[in-house]
Amino acid sequence: MRVILASGSKQRRDIFDHMGIKYEVIKSGIEEKSNYKKPNKYVMDLSKQKGLNVKNKIKDDCLIISCDTVIYMNGKTYEKPKSIEEAKNNIKEMVGKVTYAYTGVTIIDTKNDRINTYYDKAALKFRNDITEEEIDWYINNEENILDHCGYTILGRGIIFIDKVIGDHNTVFGLSASSLIRHINEFGYSINDLI
Repeated sequence: MRVILASGSKQRRDIFDHMGIKYEVIKSGIEEKSNYKKPNKYVMDLSKQKGLNVKNKIKDDCLIISCDTVIYMNGKTYEKPKSIEEAKNNIKEMVGKVTYAYTGVTIIDTKNDRINTYYDKAALKFRNDITEEEIDWYINNEENILDHCGYTILGRGIIFIDKVIGDHNTVFGLSASSLIRHINEFGYSINDLI
């Protein structure tokens, strides 16, 4: 079965590579806007928009997997910061607190005209003794700081996190175990994807 990852995220590509899935990347290119405020609904809506956009570009049978991830804390959704200052302020707000990573995933089976959208959630506990110096060091040394929700635990942001509760891959943008469970519900196995 042809598998399309509707995401340019390096972390999601790494997860697919670790699973051994044979896939190709086709980005959606949509403007990421949703009217939903609740983080689970928000990420599911955006993942579905991305998947349907890519579906319109494809003519043959395939599985399209699209995702969206945000960080949520105390009623605020953290997306990709628009500036270094915003990224720095995001981290300052998270010191000593628990943040939640929400990843929405949409699977589209074009062969059987089926679609499934779901979300996964993981909690991240930030250290309560993070210093201004550490935040500045991080901001100045993390690559692609504006491509993540103000931090990435795959990079140097790992120094801030005391604990992850849930599948840490949800934080990276896709829970592999959850994805396979949902693909199995469509009647496919991992062998159909390699």
